[in-house]
Amino acid sequence: MRVSVVIPAYNEEGNIGRLVEETFAEIPQDRLGEVVVVDDCSEDGTRDEVRALLARFDSLRYLRHGARAGQSAALRTGVLAASHPVIATMDGDGQNDPRDIPRLLERLAAPGSEGPALVGGVRTERKATGSKRLASLAANWLRDRVLRDDCPDTGCGIKVYWREPFLRLPFFTSIHRYLPALFLSYGHQVAYLPVNDRPRLAGTSKYSNLGRALIGLYDLFGVSWLRKRTAAPPVAEDSAVPERIADFADASGQAAPRPARNRRN
Repeated sequence: MRVSVVIPAYNEEGNIGRLVEETFAEIPQDRLGEVVVVDDCSEDGTRDEVRALLARFDSLRYLRHGARAGQSAALRTGVLAASHPVIATMDGDGQNDPRDIPRLLERLAAPGSEGPALVGGVRTERKATGSKRLASLAANWLRDRVLRDDCPDTGCGIKVYWREPFLRLPFFTSIHRYLPALFLSYGHQVAYLPVNDRPRLAGTSKYSNLGRALIGLYDLFGVSWLRKRTAAPPVAEDSAVPERIADFADASGQAAPRPARNRRN
């Protein structure tokens, strides 16, 4: 089961190049399919830093937005461009450790089988400042009270999950913070594992406590409404023969939805 690693980045000069090199060094070649860096219209040397590595790594891809659209949009751009049915994500600031990805993949079920379709990281020893740690604890407590998704660290950027279910989710800004709740809403299992948390070595955070809190409250109640209005029953019977299902398989090898049959009045 090979993985596409998707890394959204905005103004991460001094971090992104090091993270890309680490990713290729730490994930075994038989597991790593590609690394996709999505530059959300950075204004520093992020572009040059990544492009300088293209000649060294054949499976490195660089995508750049024509206008700023945010982390969730950059994430979706990368997942859409990915070539493999399993996705791993990390933040571009280097605080996530790519050495955790193989361990998360071991917990992830094969696409379409029983078991977790998403495995999220939980930062057990935060390196953030005191105010950000307190803000994160408060946000996680409030989110869990509203969504009841048992996610201990929704803000952790390192996750692995199936590509197809992600692309079926209704997209909105900040969706990356609610993936466990949404995967659960659509009938998938999720799991969590402790991961390493590292200090930022260059640049500054793109989020403030107040700004994140205001946007978070707005999104939280929107996601709560969406979950209550979502119905995703399992398919109890499918009369199609395997050959017909195979006819509609997509490029990733996953069975694609079959076209509706013509109804007779």
